[in-house]
Amino acid sequence: MACRVVLSAEERETISRELRASRSFRFIGGVLGRHHSVVAREVARNGGRLAYRATRAGKRAKVLRARPKSRKVERSGRLRDYVMAGLNARWLPQQIATRIRVEFPTEPEMRVSHETIYRTLFVQGKGELRAMMYKALRSGRAKRVSPSAKRPRHDLIVGMVNISERPKEAEDRAVPGFWEGDLILGSACKSQILTLVERQTRFVMLIRVPHDRSADRVALLLANKMKTLPEFLRKSITWDQGSEMADHAVFTMATGMPVYFCDPHSPWQRGTNENTNRLLRQYFPKGTDLSVHSQAYLDEVARELNGRPRQTLDWYKPVEKLNELLAKHGGAMTP
Repeated sequence: MACRVVLSAEERETISRELRASRSFRFIGGVLGRHHSVVAREVARNGGRLAYRATRAGKRAKVLRARPKSRKVERSGRLRDYVMAGLNARWLPQQIATRIRVEFPTEPEMRVSHETIYRTLFVQGKGELRAMMYKALRSGRAKRVSPSAKRPRHDLIVGMVNISERPKEAEDRAVPGFWEGDLILGSACKSQILTLVERQTRFVMLIRVPHDRSADRVALLLANKMKTLPEFLRKSITWDQGSEMADHAVFTMATGMPVYFCDPHSPWQRGTNENTNRLLRQYFPKGTDLSVHSQAYLDEVARELNGRPRQTLDWYKPVEKLNELLAKHGGAMTP
């Protein structure tokens, strides 16, 4: 942000005198050794050529310099409450700034840029406000950390169907019902949460996996969850080659959903789920015990994620996009 140039009383007197002589801004700037735009802005701020007076301009500048500059987010109670609610929900400033235009399209006072939110937080944020800023950070860390856990053996899964066999309609996200899944692991890889995300709507579901991630347990929990969905949302699941999906045939028999497996060391083939897991690390940091979280808490986290406006959805929320689909089939999901 550019700083306003401070003019002396003598310079203002010169400007006033030269204006009376009908001098141009460029000429006056040359006399002062200032850029002509400095003179033009000074005159425009103080009534224009005919009304400019050096003494009055000096008094106005002194008042402006002394006045505390509260930011828009702090001045407006409704706007501040909306921003704080968004930060509490772990929305990014860009999500807040864009979504507020959708919800208050005819209220100019409910407008704020994401830069203003960031400036308010960084410059004046203390205590609770500063804590909100850290909650809004995606990763909570400055650099990537390589996973310490050993990769599962890939020769344990029989009858794998490669992702190259997945229907082409899944690629462009034009058809709903294609899911991506994975596990996020806790400390020492001794606890886990099953994560699912629908490719078109980015709708997230989380499943508590107690005790261990054995293939039979994962197949049963995953099948029970998927059977709660309408049939049009049960087309397939894409997974990596983790041994927890060794009973994929059992899952497919129970749900009618085929499982497609990514190539080894190819996380981008499940990019939607990988991105979702990074968001989930805000709630479930690496190195913590995930077994302490109840299914009720996992459902609450999923509701919070599904209630965030997403840039990839033109700033709609995943739950809103899913409800558009369900409305055609006589149902709706809660945020």
